[in-house]
Amino acid sequence: MTDTASPQTTQDAPQIHDPVWIEMRDGTRLAARIWLPPDAATRPVPAILEYLPYRRRDGTLARDELTHAWLARNGYAGVRVDIRGNGDSDGFMADEYSDLELDDGVQVIEWLAAQPWCTGAVGMIGISWGGFNGLQIAQLAPPALKAAVTICFTDDRYADDIHYMGGCLLTENMLWSQQMLAYSSRPPDPAIVGDDWQQIWRERLEAQPLLIETWLTHQRRDAYWRRASVCEDLSAVKAAILAVGGWADAYSNAVPRVLAGLSSPVAGLVGPWAHKYPNVAWPDPAIGFLAEVKAWFDRYLKGADVPAAQGYRMYMLDSEPPARRMLARKGQWIAEPAWPSRRIGTHRLHLSETGLGDAAGDTPLTVANPQTVGLTGQRFCPGMRSLDELAGDQAPDDAQCLTLDTAPLDAAWDIVGAARLRLRLTPDQATGFVVARLCDLRPDGTVALITLGALNLTHRAGHDRVDPLIPGAPVEVDVQLNDIAYRLPAGHRLRLALSTAYWPMLWPSAAPLSLQVDPAGSHLDLPLRPDLDAPAPSFGPPEQTRDGSAAQLRPESFERIEEVLDDGTHRLRLITDGGHTRHESTGMETAKTITETWEIHPDDPLSARNTAHWSFHLGRGDWRIRTETRHEMTCDADSFHIRARLEAYAGEALVCRRDWDLSIPRDGV
Repeated sequence: MTDTASPQTTQDAPQIHDPVWIEMRDGTRLAARIWLPPDAATRPVPAILEYLPYRRRDGTLARDELTHAWLARNGYAGVRVDIRGNGDSDGFMADEYSDLELDDGVQVIEWLAAQPWCTGAVGMIGISWGGFNGLQIAQLAPPALKAAVTICFTDDRYADDIHYMGGCLLTENMLWSQQMLAYSSRPPDPAIVGDDWQQIWRERLEAQPLLIETWLTHQRRDAYWRRASVCEDLSAVKAAILAVGGWADAYSNAVPRVLAGLSSPVAGLVGPWAHKYPNVAWPDPAIGFLAEVKAWFDRYLKGADVPAAQGYRMYMLDSEPPARRMLARKGQWIAEPAWPSRRIGTHRLHLSETGLGDAAGDTPLTVANPQTVGLTGQRFCPGMRSLDELAGDQAPDDAQCLTLDTAPLDAAWDIVGAARLRLRLTPDQATGFVVARLCDLRPDGTVALITLGALNLTHRAGHDRVDPLIPGAPVEVDVQLNDIAYRLPAGHRLRLALSTAYWPMLWPSAAPLSLQVDPAGSHLDLPLRPDLDAPAPSFGPPEQTRDGSAAQLRPESFERIEEVLDDGTHRLRLITDGGHTRHESTGMETAKTITETWEIHPDDPLSARNTAHWSFHLGRGDWRIRTETRHEMTCDADSFHIRARLEAYAGEALVCRRDWDLSIPRDGV
């Protein structure tokens, strides 16, 4: 190992080793940064692996210098490894969660377990990509992997990831493709790989895939998506799993699913948070999450007889005025000893022309709306780009939808779990989708989003097949909404809002869809928890001190601009300036700006257009790198059309330009 860290100033400060090269069986070397307790050579410790494509020396460095340094100070080796083809690691990355990526992860675990400073026990920790592959590698059951903490993750790559929701095409599918093109097209660090950095970079640039080409080719839940979807065989997971999510995040549904499905030790934790580690997350309250992590690993990696997480702990949100930016959420912690919980009951509400209540109506209800419904919604995955991505007041969207309300509540309802909606409906088109939102009608006149769900109606018999609708022929469908824990107070009303568009979260269907809903064959089942006199879970203070520092050379900013063009087209522009930062421990400077434009005409789903531009800067001293990535997505009734460009510059010299121009047939989407 080569110790490149600055001299440590405290006796218990960890030793930092970077680069550490871990060689795979095929000769590919993966680059690692390792934090070790000072006495690990004589008192070996378990290793905690975080395995990501996001560059350990700049991309995740701020978080790593908090998390992994804290772990090393508390009796563990913190290990950050760059996935092959990213950061300073050799090779190329063709797709997310590939067999090669997961096999490399297994080899890294074997290597860690064999090191003289390691006891032979290994854990994994990670959020998002690192949460996904931690659970996926646990399914492969390498003997040394005893426990994992998986945060903001999924166990189903098709039904509950960034690509499709309820069989509907998420626009984030394209944005994520561009984000990964921007991330993975950056070069290795010359301070690590030496003078060969530019040749390595050129080869990496020429091998860069446009990931949406693969993702959009598979519009059903086929073998491509089933591979590495842990829900296909949860029994294969032998490690102890602490599953973590946040209600403001896109990835909370998997927590109750793995609680219900795993046979290995498992516990669940969901807070109010967006896409962040819970000790640094927003909205507050952040918690002492690393203490929770330590207790989990102490028990399952060290065999210590210590209290560790049990059951399912949730933060039940209180009603608050909706806002795009909410830095804190009111609420209370609750706990269920097991999930599913026998204490959660089902309250059925029937649909009628007068709203939601005890009796079904006999008058058909019509769902017909403009394509602009959804503009008050939140970003699919808030927090990945800005703090201003939560849902706003739902009233403008609701005014364009079918809305059904309860009477004001006599007593509070604690909605805990996943609501389910049965609809008997008659379509006027062969394809399309329905979106169901539950909203809180507050006495102050504002309308807050509680949760939502969507279903591609051609997938009503399963996401692995397409069954076109027959215009004029009734069908019955079930829509499961996203899990939530929300207290709807007395005096408030619950609203069900139905639409056949949800822009810009969902790409529109090929033609405007209108539905006739038969109330007699429709109902909403709410999961309600009784008000229990039980002790609330408690947590320590959040760990937020970084073992390192950064200089902010330009602050972050965000701008949202909405306008209506002369022809009626609605244009939304989102401009995210990620700021300019210099990390002192590596000297690396990073800066980025993201510009997105979303356009659609209220009457024409085929007018949908999204463009996005990422400008990424990287450098140290005189070494300056810039990548520019651009994407455009449009459609017609038969196909999706994608155009993309990647430009990479060393200083002002163009190193590489790549262009893509694709048309991919629609398959029931």
